[in-house]
This record gives sequence, structure tokens and C-alpha cells, in this order.
Amino acid sequence: MRPARLLILALAALLAAGCVQRPPPPSAAVVVQPAADLDSLVYGGGPRTVAARPVITAVASPAPRSGYTLDSGDKLRVVVFGQDGLTNSYSVDAAGNITMPLIGAVPARGLSPAELSAAIGARLKQGFVREPHVAVEIESYRPFFILGEVTFPGQYPFVANMTVETAVAIAGGFTPRAYHTDVVISRTVGGQIVRATVPVATPVRPGDTITISERWF
Repeated sequence: MRPARLLILALAALLAAGCVQRPPPPSAAVVVQPAADLDSLVYGGGPRTVAARPVITAVASPAPRSGYTLDSGDKLRVVVFGQDGLTNSYSVDAAGNITMPLIGAVPARGLSPAELSAAIGARLKQGFVREPHVAVEIESYRPFFILGEVTFPGQYPFVANMTVETAVAIAGGFTPRAYHTDVVISRTVGGQIVRATVPVATPVRPGDTITISERWF
């Protein structure tokens, strides 16, 4: 026989005997679902969209001006550098002003010492001092008042870091009829008098009026 015919017969015999293996079928591909698709499989429906957490921007309301503000009864030391005739001690009068040479009355009520320094400097610049440098310091604070059930009610000089307890001690202590737990403080805020019932550990500010109530039992 011809060689080609012999080769064809040999291959046919091998196939019949099962010696020639067919190539294996392609294996199934493993598909990894995205997280959103996995959520849709678990929860049903379409792919679940995970909303990002909102970024909350805190918008602060206008804060009250911090620091001490001046009022009637405060005694100030005003220094105008290089101007000995203007440097002196001044008191804030009942109208809320201080009165200085050359410039007269300068409103001080409701201002901080730094703001009053700027106001005085602005006045002096108006034809009096070319480049004024002004510093304002508090020599003594306006007094506080304590009324009601204390031994000696009245007006007293303010002491730094005072609390209601300190004020009561300055006024001679509670009377036997005094209510010891809470007191009423009256304070001027923004030109208005605000009253609040507070514990005895509350700090006191210059100009405050403290009222100690009488207990009923």
C-alpha cells in the first residue's frame, strides 16, 4: 500500500480504540460581581447605590464679642506716648464717656480697652497729634452690688476671679434666713438688663447685681 493510505488507516484505528483524547471543554469563567451588583442580588431590585455621607459644614452664628467691655464706674489709665498732658487716669462717667483734654468726651460704654484706644487715636489724628500711639488699661473695675439676705448688702469693689460665694463672703456672709443654693444675677448685656437664676459657684462680672433670696422653711 501507499504510505499515505497506511497513515490514514492507522489514525482511524487509534480513534476507534479511544487513544486520542478530545481537548477538554473550556472551563467556566469566574465572574466577580462589583459590590453594588452583589447588594442588588441580596436586597433585590436594581443595583443599590450607596450614598456618600453628607459633609456637614457648621455655620456658626455670630458670636458675641469676647473680652471685657467698659461701662460707667470703670477707672482707666490712658497713655498717649509722647504727650504727657494727655496721659492720665480717667473714669467712665454716668453717660458712658471719658473726657480728655483737646478732644473732649469720648464714648467708652460697650467698647473694649483696645477699641477705646483706637477711638481716642482717631480723635487725636483730627488736627491734634500727627501719629498718636494710645494705650488704655483698666486701673479699677466698676463695682458690683449684692442685695437681699446677706449681712451687709450694698456696693463693693470688684475683685478678679470672683464667684457668687466670694461676693457673699465680702458682704459678711449669708443671714440665717438666706437661701444658699441659687441666687439671681442681673447683668447688662447689649444695653439690656438680663436676669438669671444661677448656682453660687457662678462667676461674677463687674457691674453685676446679685440678689440673695429668703428661704421659706
